[in-house]
Amino acid sequence: MTLPQASNDKPREIAAVDLGSNSFHMVVARVVGQGLQIISRHKQRVRLAAGLDKKQRLSDEAIQRGVDCLAMFAERLNGIEIDNVRIAATHTLRQAKNAHEFIERANQVFPYPIEIIAGEEEARLIYLGVSHTQQNLGRRLVIDIGGGSTELVIGEDFQPLLVNSKRMGCVSYNERFFPQGALSEKQFLAAQTATQQKLESLASQYRKAGWQVALGASGTIKAIREVVIGLGDEDGIITRKRLDNVIEKLLKFKHSDSIDLPGLTEDRQPVFAAGVAILSGVLDALKIDELRFSDGALREGLLYEMEERFQRTDIRGRTTDDMAARYNVDLDHARRVQQTAAHFYAQAEPEQGSKKTELAGLLNWAALLHEVGLSIGYPGYHKHSAYILSNTNLPGFNQEQQTVLATLARFHRKALKLGEMPKFTLFKPKLIETLICALRLACVLHSQRNDEALPEITVTIDKNGGWQLQFPKGWLGDNRLLAADLTAEQDYWQAAGWSLRFSD
Repeated sequence: MTLPQASNDKPREIAAVDLGSNSFHMVVARVVGQGLQIISRHKQRVRLAAGLDKKQRLSDEAIQRGVDCLAMFAERLNGIEIDNVRIAATHTLRQAKNAHEFIERANQVFPYPIEIIAGEEEARLIYLGVSHTQQNLGRRLVIDIGGGSTELVIGEDFQPLLVNSKRMGCVSYNERFFPQGALSEKQFLAAQTATQQKLESLASQYRKAGWQVALGASGTIKAIREVVIGLGDEDGIITRKRLDNVIEKLLKFKHSDSIDLPGLTEDRQPVFAAGVAILSGVLDALKIDELRFSDGALREGLLYEMEERFQRTDIRGRTTDDMAARYNVDLDHARRVQQTAAHFYAQAEPEQGSKKTELAGLLNWAALLHEVGLSIGYPGYHKHSAYILSNTNLPGFNQEQQTVLATLARFHRKALKLGEMPKFTLFKPKLIETLICALRLACVLHSQRNDEALPEITVTIDKNGGWQLQFPKGWLGDNRLLAADLTAEQDYWQAAGWSLRFSD
């Protein structure tokens, strides 16, 4: 949402925060004309992934390191409106089973919503950041080696064509292949080989698609580039020969603490060998001749997507339209349900704000896609729909938004087994329940799947949260089948402890 400028014409400030597995990064920018002007960058090494145990739970110490960092970031963000700040959490918080504990503690010192994004969504945003900060070089291959995952994207202009995220990162590989900082040729080759094995399934597809230029983003590749420059290649381009030179010198050291290479900073020392091994495996698997560095990455992608003037389309609208086509959704029926659900929600939540506007959008997209499960079969199709929406890459949606779509599909019909509702961190449960109510009622009222328009229906919510539907006089008597369906729906609500009344 583009906010009006203040009367003193002060430029709008926006900020993006990347909660990575190794470091947290924050960038603040001003919207100036048709561009963004970066005014500050901040980085804090948090080593979040190092606190993830074998049961995929974050240690209290790791959580506290992250919370302390966010408390510092909050000082810089003070005064910037919530709508102008976007925070994306990546691999480690995707994997952590107690991620909600981290977010709950962070919320005590950091008043901005934290989104956990899927690997493919992270890759898409990285590509967006690179494409906005690099000159147009034709088809690009973009590689980003993070602390817990590696993203690989091929795209043209602002459009990603192939998007993948692999669970291999410099922090996780460091713990797996270089425990306690031990460094040997055997360990290095094992990490390199593991990388090539992870890329076996997609390497030929990427090589076949091809690219004009390969670009590397973020800290790992930046650190390798600095060493390449320190060893005498001032253009910083990473080639196979130059990387082999780095590897040769790296393997002369027997422990990460003793690595002494020109251009390598102390904070990168512990995970440098793992990062080099991953990049070496990627170069071999994809047959990359040379890799250039890009300053733009995830944070810049978040910034440019936030500022509407730089968006080419609403990526989420395109995503849902594509998915509806792929699963042969009955669009006429879906649009009727969509319109009625939006009408009910607007009456149930008349006071709008950024959060409710976002939820209204999610309701619209869920209404469009609630029947994708019919592609599997009619019995239990609401559960099939939920599974598809939970496990499909949906560009533009963060992890929690995708969970909202799946939840609405799961609960749009049949019994309201509220004990199966997932936990949400960005949205209060009551707000999600309101969406469910609106969608369920819309589905009931369009259950006959005809194009006959519904009458004007008034929705009121009583002080206890119960719903009352008021139909035109005599309408229910003329539509006895729909009245029977509403009575059955009333029973579902009552069994769940909800209240639904209707009259004409």
